[in-house]
Amino acid sequence: MTDRSLVERPRVATVPVDDREPVPGGVPLGPRPPLVPAAPAGFGPPPPTDRLRGWVVTAVLGVLAAVVRFVDLGRITDGGTPVFDEKHYVPQAWQMLRNGGVEDNPGFELIVHPPLGKQLIALGELAFGYNGVGWRASAALAGVLTVVLVVRAARRLTRSTLLGAVAGVLLIADGLSHVQSRMGMLDAFAALFVVAAFTTLLADRDDVRARMARGVAEGRVGDTPYGPRLGVRWWRLATGVLLGLGCAVKWSGAYWLAAFAVLAVVWDLTARRAAGVERPWRGTVVRDLGPALWALAVVPVLAYLSGWWAWFAAETSVDRYAADGPIASLLTYSSHVLGFHSGLTTASSGEHPWESKPWSWPMGLRPMLYYVSSGDQVDGCGTNDCVSAVMLLGTPALWWPAYAVLAYALWRAVARLDWRYAAVLVGYAAGVVPWLFNIDRQMYFFYMAPVVPFLVLATVLIMGTVLGRADAPRERRQTGLLAVGLWVGLVVANFVWLWPILNGLPITQEMWDAQLWLPSWRAKG
Repeated sequence: MTDRSLVERPRVATVPVDDREPVPGGVPLGPRPPLVPAAPAGFGPPPPTDRLRGWVVTAVLGVLAAVVRFVDLGRITDGGTPVFDEKHYVPQAWQMLRNGGVEDNPGFELIVHPPLGKQLIALGELAFGYNGVGWRASAALAGVLTVVLVVRAARRLTRSTLLGAVAGVLLIADGLSHVQSRMGMLDAFAALFVVAAFTTLLADRDDVRARMARGVAEGRVGDTPYGPRLGVRWWRLATGVLLGLGCAVKWSGAYWLAAFAVLAVVWDLTARRAAGVERPWRGTVVRDLGPALWALAVVPVLAYLSGWWAWFAAETSVDRYAADGPIASLLTYSSHVLGFHSGLTTASSGEHPWESKPWSWPMGLRPMLYYVSSGDQVDGCGTNDCVSAVMLLGTPALWWPAYAVLAYALWRAVARLDWRYAAVLVGYAAGVVPWLFNIDRQMYFFYMAPVVPFLVLATVLIMGTVLGRADAPRERRQTGLLAVGLWVGLVVANFVWLWPILNGLPITQEMWDAQLWLPSWRAKG
């Protein structure tokens, strides 16, 4: 064992914690608390202390999100039937209610995703019936919970309740998140599990640094050259469960599983380095890598398999007895699903009228028309030629600055080694970069549903810089607050302008034309 006197430990001073919280966008948090041990350099500022206010703000924004997401939820249907890709998942979910949790039509060739998302849709149908509200209630609830989680994640990233609230408002006012939360499809659930996993991973990071800071304060960091053991990390286990459930909605969840696993190990390394561990790299391998493999490799697989409980239990599941043993049969079934996805290319299936490629996604240049009706079938706009349409469209005031936002985030991550921007970029890239390696595949804008929260978080981090530090001169803070307020107000106003075509309200032909700002927003041909 290394002589403890040879191990360089960070000095721990007793200092007052600044009630003004000098971080970008920070807000005064009340009276100055008593003297407490300060964390070593590199551990960052402590979390906000206005916990009650933070939860009140979160609850208020959750209620607002529920009102916006649920209002008039079941009105738009295709003659009483689902619209767009709801036609795949809504009937399958209804079959699950009648057949013990599995689809009961093996001849239907479009059973191409794991069952969890459809089971969640089925819960809404169980509660409200086979109608528009029933099809969409679970997705709308998932959309509301995603807003709540983004508020908490932004608050944890920025140490500011104000900026957490701004993040919630931006996500509520995003057109893509709004529409996708009001459709009986799978992507709202995928977004929920991805954002939930990111939130618990952030909580694990803070928890690890708090444990490490205690070790420094107690003089235990130098007991071995590898640093202290950290014990059971419940937040990281929760992250593994959530990522596994995300994969049980759509296989694309595996992209975030891989990305967040790497991020977690990097954060373990930086925590050991910040604590002054003599051999942080080897310490990470010895102390952290094994538990990380358990929490972020084994646990997600178990969580994924749990989503197939009904498939394992039923005698009529698709391919249930296609091989010797249930796991082998599931692998056989999965290989058939993989074959379907591999063959879903533009060359083999033709060009879909609303497909798009990943380079157009960051700015939302090719949205999707989910529903449209006009002429004698629509009234209520004051003329005889009304249009009712639901378009999956990101709010331009939020989406169009995306490349500038991402470029600045990349600069902060690389040049300033700002872990917050790096974390958000990892979450964003996991939903876009993998698709660049299979360009011939048919792809659609709704794949961005789990990515939007990371665009919001990146935007809010930049708003924190614009807002300025809590201890900045008053004039600087007021100018920053004005700029941020105008930016947020522009996003909200843009969302309100788009409201008719996000919700299928009857509008005139002239208004419909005014809503379509770019040629790429229109149908081809």
